[in-house]
Amino acid sequence: MGSPQQLSRQPQVADGRSPLWRGHNVFRVVTFLYACFWVIVQFDDYRRPWLALVVIVSMGLWTVFTVWRYWSRAGRTNRMVLIDCVVVTTLFLSNEFILSDDQMLSNDPSVVTVWHPTMVTAAASQWGMLGGLSTGIITAANNYLIRGYSDSAMSLDTLLLVGTGLVIGLASDTARKSTDRLARALRAEAATAERERLARNIHDSVLQVLARVRRRGAELGGEASELAKLAGEQEIALRALVATTPQETTANGETDLAARLQVLRTGRIHVSTPGNPVRLPEPLSTDLFAVAREALANVEQHAGTAAQAWVLLEELPDAVVLSVRDDGPGIPDGRLEEAAAEGRLGVAKSIRGRVENMGGTIMLDTTPGEGTEWEIRVPRPGAPPAKRRRGGKR
Repeated sequence: MGSPQQLSRQPQVADGRSPLWRGHNVFRVVTFLYACFWVIVQFDDYRRPWLALVVIVSMGLWTVFTVWRYWSRAGRTNRMVLIDCVVVTTLFLSNEFILSDDQMLSNDPSVVTVWHPTMVTAAASQWGMLGGLSTGIITAANNYLIRGYSDSAMSLDTLLLVGTGLVIGLASDTARKSTDRLARALRAEAATAERERLARNIHDSVLQVLARVRRRGAELGGEASELAKLAGEQEIALRALVATTPQETTANGETDLAARLQVLRTGRIHVSTPGNPVRLPEPLSTDLFAVAREALANVEQHAGTAAQAWVLLEELPDAVVLSVRDDGPGIPDGRLEEAAAEGRLGVAKSIRGRVENMGGTIMLDTTPGEGTEWEIRVPRPGAPPAKRRRGGKR
């Protein structure tokens, strides 16, 4: 793991939606100036001119505040955008108490006028198409609410408001996804660079020591040869760990279990996976990887360090099948029942518990003198649960 200084130097990704927010800020300032012009033109015709003055000053202060808040990424919070929508709506509805009856029945601009749709651009930039569509409908409904009638001009305004919200929302969704992909790529690049740095250090120290122990132990023979064999296995495992590409979680929260299992490969543990990535939800992938490690630990405990083991991953349309097999002595008849009665199932019980929590099934197939095989079948998310299968003799 890198030092805090190294972690702090990991590349930061700029928000891809920033251009949309800059455009929103410009739009809000321009529409505020437009509203000021019409307030000056219509000031003497208002029912309550003093209230129009209060509203236009409030709009100016709110414009300055929101432009400042939305200028930085930290200020573009869901709460801020929601408050923005409430404030803009409240100011717009105040037209009910400002406009005269003649102004209500005509197409004269309201006090808030085209400053009102800025809530649509803000919501669309923050929440995507859904936010743009929702606030576009709300903005149009507000207009109908204070006017009390509908005409062709208002219908056109509704179409433009909803269409603008959808278009800006689509652009926001696309920019957000692009930002996420770029962030994952940069994190993977940083992790790879750190892994390469560690690999160089390990190669210069640990791997050289293990290689020397392996060669020297083989030369001495006897008990030292066993140490040489163990050192060789650890050397292979460490090289595999260093060479393994860091696992990144996709935008859907999935990781490649096939690549993850390759870390388990050693001189006596053989791993076979499909050629294509086997992407599963990250928690499910982590649990299956843990099951494979526990099963291999069970092999070492009961079959010894000399036993060979095979890990096989199969991908089916509705399930994932993980098999762990060894060439150990197997389990004699009645041993499992005896261990269960004495509460000594240990790792086997832990594996069964994990698999049941995943909604999967497990089969233990063993015969004395022919080894043991675990077969774990876990349904893919959304697939119907598999029928429970019990272990049997070969």
